[in-house]
Amino acid sequence: MIMNKSSQCRNCNAQLNGNFCQQCGQRSSVHKVTFKETFEDLINGLFTVNAPFVITMKLLFLNPGELFRNFLNGRRKNYYKPVSFFIVTTLLYIVVRSIINYDPLTTAGVNVNGKVLEDAGKYMVKNINNILFLFVFALGFFLKIFFWKRNNLAEFIAISFYIAGMYTLVSLVSMFFLKHLGQEYKSIPILVFLLYVMYAFASYFKSRNFFAMFKVVIAYFLAFSLYTGVGFLISFLIVWLKSK
Repeated sequence: MIMNKSSQCRNCNAQLNGNFCQQCGQRSSVHKVTFKETFEDLINGLFTVNAPFVITMKLLFLNPGELFRNFLNGRRKNYYKPVSFFIVTTLLYIVVRSIINYDPLTTAGVNVNGKVLEDAGKYMVKNINNILFLFVFALGFFLKIFFWKRNNLAEFIAISFYIAGMYTLVSLVSMFFLKHLGQEYKSIPILVFLLYVMYAFASYFKSRNFFAMFKVVIAYFLAFSLYTGVGFLISFLIVWLKSK
């Protein structure tokens, strides 16, 4: 049964006057949960013109600095949260990879001395998406070190979740090209992502200062190195424990 607009909000019990509650923002017309409503909410929340996901994606491409500044300054209602954005893009990557039946991360090139080390390398490659969050925290950590006066660690990690989500999207798009071009071009997405990172922080800092961009590049490579190092260590421990 549809709720009358002059009654109380079912979420916070505030008096209603209009299509939405002025107290909590919930719709005044609320009825029993249906599959139609559930999927409509999902589509509206992700893909409508004014949806937070669409607005977030638009700014990440056209003006990432504006998104970072607005989100950190408290204007968050209109944007998709950084952790949620990272999770959605990761799930999208996994789904598309399964649909086209292609994984750009192959274990064919893993060749190290020692059975356990080789198995650890292959395990890390197969589960690389599961440990991508390590890159998020590593990038946030090194950005804090190089730009310690600008933001606190939590703010840099929030930005890094957005950045990592874009890396996932770059990897997603590159799958279609690598499937036809071959694995010899698999370093291209990493270089493209590096250029995006530089572009994103030039937009955020509102500056193309060479020294600032140099620090961003160093932070990127240090984060990538720490991410792969810790990821391999975790993979080695898992494989080693399984072999016992």
